[in-house]
Amino acid sequence: MTIEIKKSADETVLEVTGRLDTITAPALDKTINENLDEIRNLILDFKSLEYISSAGLRVLLSAQKKLQSVGTMKLKNVCEAVMEVFEITGFADILTIE
Repeated sequence: MTIEIKKSADETVLEVTGRLDTITAPALDKTINENLDEIRNLILDFKSLEYISSAGLRVLLSAQKKLQSVGTMKLKNVCEAVMEVFEITGFADILTIE
């Protein structure tokens, strides 16, 4: 998995590529936590994310909880396979997906 960070005045975009699983989820969690003070509006661009596991879901849930009091979190360009995981787990109802 790779994470590319793009920052502007009012938002931070993380472009996540590859697989978000038990091995790679800590890297995304670390990236979000290291930049949390600067993040007001987080956009996770999943156009190149192929797979997400329960470990990845935990990172997303944790990030959303942390950002609720200071900003927003949106997911964009979610592929069909990852969207299916969100729908089956109920995450499609609690995450903002565009």
